[in-house]
Amino acid sequence: MSEKFISPVRSLKGELHLPGDKSISHRAAILGLLAEGQTRVYHFLTADDCLNTVKACQQLGAKVEIKGEELNISGCGWVGLRPPKDVIDCGNSGTGVRLLAGVLAGQAFESVITGDEQVQRRPMRRIIDPLKAMGAEITSEPGGLCPLRIRGGNLSSLNYLSPVASAQVKSCLLLAGLYARGRTLVTEPSSSRDHTERLMRYFGIPIRTEGLTVSVEGGVLPQGREITVPADISSAAFFLVAAALLPGSDLRLFNVGMNRTRTGVLEVLRVMEADIAEDNPRTQAGEPVADLAVKYRKRIQGAQIKGAKLIPRLIDELPILAVAAAAAEGETLIAEADELRVKETDRISVLVQELKNIGVAIEERPDGMLIRGGKILGGKADSHGDHRLAMSLAVAGLVSEKGVTLNNPECVRTSYPEFWDHLAAVTL
Repeated sequence: MSEKFISPVRSLKGELHLPGDKSISHRAAILGLLAEGQTRVYHFLTADDCLNTVKACQQLGAKVEIKGEELNISGCGWVGLRPPKDVIDCGNSGTGVRLLAGVLAGQAFESVITGDEQVQRRPMRRIIDPLKAMGAEITSEPGGLCPLRIRGGNLSSLNYLSPVASAQVKSCLLLAGLYARGRTLVTEPSSSRDHTERLMRYFGIPIRTEGLTVSVEGGVLPQGREITVPADISSAAFFLVAAALLPGSDLRLFNVGMNRTRTGVLEVLRVMEADIAEDNPRTQAGEPVADLAVKYRKRIQGAQIKGAKLIPRLIDELPILAVAAAAAEGETLIAEADELRVKETDRISVLVQELKNIGVAIEERPDGMLIRGGKILGGKADSHGDHRLAMSLAVAGLVSEKGVTLNNPECVRTSYPEFWDHLAAVTL
């Protein structure tokens, strides 16, 4: 594995068109697979995770063409999916495994789905149990781990009370619910991201949302659509934090998704007194979008980052918020975030370890971490093959005193292949 040195910079200035939203790109491909007719997706994220989902759609019978950031997919409809000739490998994408498992549970053939070593350590019991309750036959490795062998079809609807606020669990069951008799309901302890519901409606599937309960009636066929995917706010977060930390920064990010279930990072940065403005708000394909302008005004402040209504809305952004806290004034507490332990890595333990390695005063807690703001000295750090950790440590290098030498920087391909080029384009 290679290393990359990220040197300290003065500021970030310029404009960026960020890559498409990863969550929406996954879902657009999967609904395109199930739809009747042609689905054309503009600004599709051509990162490894989403391309593995596209490959899975092809294995299941979809005809797919990709030209740059445009994805054209000819759907299979209800009875058109075919048994895959080989194992479906979703690579590093837990989203791909969990969402496609919901589709496979509705098929009257056997299939095997898995991912890479990191995904094979991620908990799948949270989808296995409710899918079995709907009538699917599923076997797994001990502990409910991948690979999953699924024989589906003949599903019954389910009224499921989820123990976790997880868009992946909810989406899996809604997709399975399309194939079930009756109405499938999923109730969460707090709201998770709602891209699946919005996109299902856009594809012509009636979805009901009542409080924390989402439901879908089985037997409704999605209709092919044209969709433009907004820029990913999770990708934007790295640049928002870097610009908020570096004096003289003035950066504009275009067409960023502003879904309320994903904007917790903006709320926290504003509490930390970062200057972030929203311009040109609009809606595209059922999703709110705006341009973001971030300027350095003063040193940001520590904050309390916790709560069931907030943490699910910024779970993927907690690593970069930890970097923001490391360079802020005062203490920051991240709590009630134990879901970080079952991501691509144990992001609590690994993040604390790597931030300590570059001189951050940080303590690990069972459900988060306590960070004492100050200076980031720099040094050597390891991405552990985790794309979000790699990009967070890159930002730490930009604002550090001595720079950061990062091991395995290539893992950013999972979600943001252009990250290093975009970073170079706006750093001074």
